Amino acid sequence: MIKKALATAVALVALPVVAQAQTLQYPGFYIGAIGGVNWLFNNSFTLTASVPGAIGSTTASVSNNTGWAAGGMIGYDFVGPRVEVEGMYRDNTGSASLNGFSGSTNTDFNQWSVMANLLYDFNAGGVITPYIGAGAGVAFINASIGGANAQTSTQFAYQAILGVGYNIDPTFRINLEGRYYGTTSPTFSSSGNIGGTPFNISGTPQNSNISVLASLQIRFGAPAAPPPVVAPPPVAANSYMVFFDWDRSNLSAQALATIKTAASAFKTKGNARITATGHTDKSGPEAYNMALSLRRANTVKDALVREGVPATAITVVGKGESDPLVQTADGVREPQNRRVVIVIQ
Repeated sequence: MIKKALATAVALVALPVVAQAQTLQYPGFYIGAIGGVNWLFNNSFTLTASVPGAIGSTTASVSNNTGWAAGGMIGYDFVGPRVEVEGMYRDNTGSASLNGFSGSTNTDFNQWSVMANLLYDFNAGGVITPYIGAGAGVAFINASIGGANAQTSTQFAYQAILGVGYNIDPTFRINLEGRYYGTTSPTFSSSGNIGGTPFNISGTPQNSNISVLASLQIRFGAPAAPPPVVAPPPVAANSYMVFFDWDRSNLSAQALATIKTAASAFKTKGNARITATGHTDKSGPEAYNMALSLRRANTVKDALVREGVPATAITVVGKGESDPLVQTADGVREPQNRRVVIVIQ
């Protein structure tokens, strides 16, 4: 019972290691598209108004509708930290009323922002990845009131990000996040009319936003799937292999020990034959390799004879580079291909 409990505990401890080994995130670039809803805070601010026959200040109260936001990003994932450049468009319509004027008028507040974001993924490489982030950049803001466009204002922009990602696989990831986004206060001037009364106004509204956004990212850092590992063909029970240094046919101490074992096996079988087949790698000319494979096979034959195997019982074959144990490109030095296979039949 104690052993079973210990085994269970070891398995539980090992699970995070196994999960981390099967990572769904790799370092590399990614691109993505993002969109969702945007809430621009309602605000009141002082307007300097000029109307026929009067110049003064009044208070504007703006009530904003739920708006929308959309954009894209390009980033680099360090598996944990991420950095990205993001472009986003936000648009909110609403209505404004001015103290001292009857009725209200439509408003439209839209803005482009270009942000540099720094984010950090918790549980990076896992399926579910919470993250936090912050960004700073520049915003280009345009507002209209009463159908008249105000001047575009360029402001410093900043944001805080809290979200969770879902790694579908090493290439695709989806995110759901909430953001606080704001800018320094823009100053606008415009002209229009409310209730038939013409006016010129200027004011400095606040720009604070809450957004709920979803995004899809495509990543380019995942390595290509490794080729399947092909195991070398098994050596039969009555087969032995000896290996050689590059461009050599002399026998090492290990090769001599293998040949001695093969000779002993031959003697126990009584009436038997031995085939010694020589091979080379693909690092030299084909004709040279054929001759080298025969030299290696004959060297093994001579060593077998010294161990008491009759020379007449040994057949020597040379295959050069034509039958490699490990497939390689031409010119590659592969130690496992430099061999003689001894088969006792």
